[in-house]
Amino acid sequence: MGSSRKPELYFVFMNYDPEYERLRADRTKRGAYELDLYLSRKHDQLLANILEHGSYNKTLSLVIVDGFAVEITEDQANLLRSADGVRVVEKNQEVA
Repeated sequence: MGSSRKPELYFVFMNYDPEYERLRADRTKRGAYELDLYLSRKHDQLLANILEHGSYNKTLSLVIVDGFAVEITEDQANLLRSADGVRVVEKNQEVA
């Protein structure tokens, strides 16, 4: 399932999620904590269900948009592109 290529940083953005929108609307400190926890678990679960354990490194979950950054191979990025709930998977572009 993996590729012999070196893992690179990709950004994964998710489709519309009403629970994300509900939690994001709560501007309290508790609401921010619940949103962080929800997204982290959601993103971790997606990766665990699609990719082999230990073959990727999630570096962060984004809150302003429902997305995350993950170090994966091109083959793994293609697997994520076909996963339910995933809108876009884009490789990080270095700015010179």
